[in-house]
Amino acid sequence: MLRLIHTADWHLGHTLHGLSREAEHQAFLDWLLDALEREAADALVIAGDVFDSANPPAAAQAMFYRFLAAARMRCPQLDVLVIAGNHDSAARLDAPSPLLDGLGIRVIGALPRTAAGDFDAPRLVVPLYAADGRVAARVAAVPFLRPADLPPCSEAEDPLIAGVEAVYADALAAARAQRRPGEALLATGHAYLVGGQLSALSERRILGGHQHALPVALFPEDVAYVALGHLHLAQRVAGRDAVRYAGAPLPFAFAENRYPHQVLRVDLDGERLAAVEPLPVPQHLELLRRPGDAAQGLDEVLEDLAQLALDPALPPARWPCLEVSVRLERPEPGLRRRIELALDQRPVRLLTVVAHHCGRGEALGDEYGEAAGIEALAVGEVFRRCHVSRYRQEPDAELLEVFCKLLEEVEARK
Repeated sequence: MLRLIHTADWHLGHTLHGLSREAEHQAFLDWLLDALEREAADALVIAGDVFDSANPPAAAQAMFYRFLAAARMRCPQLDVLVIAGNHDSAARLDAPSPLLDGLGIRVIGALPRTAAGDFDAPRLVVPLYAADGRVAARVAAVPFLRPADLPPCSEAEDPLIAGVEAVYADALAAARAQRRPGEALLATGHAYLVGGQLSALSERRILGGHQHALPVALFPEDVAYVALGHLHLAQRVAGRDAVRYAGAPLPFAFAENRYPHQVLRVDLDGERLAAVEPLPVPQHLELLRRPGDAAQGLDEVLEDLAQLALDPALPPARWPCLEVSVRLERPEPGLRRRIELALDQRPVRLLTVVAHHCGRGEALGDEYGEAAGIEALAVGEVFRRCHVSRYRQEPDAELLEVFCKLLEEVEARK
């Protein structure tokens, strides 16, 4: 029997409308350490997006390495496997590998290469050990793949997807070659798969200009479990119990407050998957959306805020954070101030006001306060809005494709 904890999308260093998430992340990591010990886990798999950016703040890096050190001390036999996500710098994650390898912690940032520059698939294969010391599984530990990582497949109908398929085929073949009878075959990935449900304001398609969704057929039926990252909404893919997104442990946008946040406990019995159980992550801080998904007029919003149930016993550091949506028929320069007065002396933090102007059909963000800003939007969404503002029309698919390829090239150099 092998028990692993599958988690992903930590986004250490994240801020929400200028608010640091450091206390929430620390609470999660403390809980995760307790869960690893309580559940008698044999392995921890972190499926990408450890950090929120390619150049995370020093405090976020220190938090990550403190966690790894604490996990090694509290669970000395625990195998730890970390792969890079699209938010991570592959080179930055790989840099301490010589030290971490000696501690039984495997980090896969970039695809390993031979001295000649060829893809070295056997170096992606990571063994996981059961409590009795025997190898219980072999993992084809594939990180986030950028177009530059892929082999040329010019004859294929879609060379990008064909390139990903080739990488996974080689990685799984290498794992099968090392695998012994009774050992489970596992895989990792940080990608958007066909059938995956995107969460609002979370992640978007990320391969080849953010337009591609990868087929679940990347993972044949002999793969006992696939630990995925990238989508913040925990889910099975294409109805397959063995292909899972763990989901994010925290909500990273107000729209992500509506679903559970969790890690997954995965049990393997020999070569087969025995069980997958979600372990809900307690939330250190509550994110509130008022009046909900549908914006209301200002008078209705102010009345709704007056009825908002809040806990006066909470210390200020634990006060919930609030997003308020308002439907406006005309400009309202004093909007944020009126909302702040309605919340005066109450135990809540107003982070953003989203204004919906009648007849324009979309939220314009917080035009009335300094807390919300451009950092709350994905880079592609900033480009789209700038194009619409300047040219009064949406950018066409070809222009979006070129922009996203340029963006990927910039990110790859970080």
